[in-house]
Amino acid sequence: MNRDYIGKIVDVVMDRPLGTKHPKHGFIYEVNYGYIPNTVSGDGEELDAYVLGEHKPLEKFTGQVIAIIHRTNDDDDKLIVVEEGKNYTDEQIRALTEFQEQWFESVIIR
Repeated sequence: MNRDYIGKIVDVVMDRPLGTKHPKHGFIYEVNYGYIPNTVSGDGEELDAYVLGEHKPLEKFTGQVIAIIHRTNDDDDKLIVVEEGKNYTDEQIRALTEFQEQWFESVIIR
């Protein structure tokens, strides 16, 4: 698990900016979604991140990790990254990431 990232400042590179369509499943990304360069997640790919609170498509973002969505039926944790000093409740995180997380079982780690 990637609990060490909580509270850290990270750089996120967007491979699926806000408003883009998932290449396989066709749903639209309702938030900016990307990865942390030079990391490895449980699925062997770079560690993924949702960027919350930014309402336009982004290429890159630097922000603070406030939580982790730990999927209990998948090997792919998702960092929750926001502008430094901002916070979201677990309910807000769930609502904002539901467009993709609805197909997975998960817990939010703080």
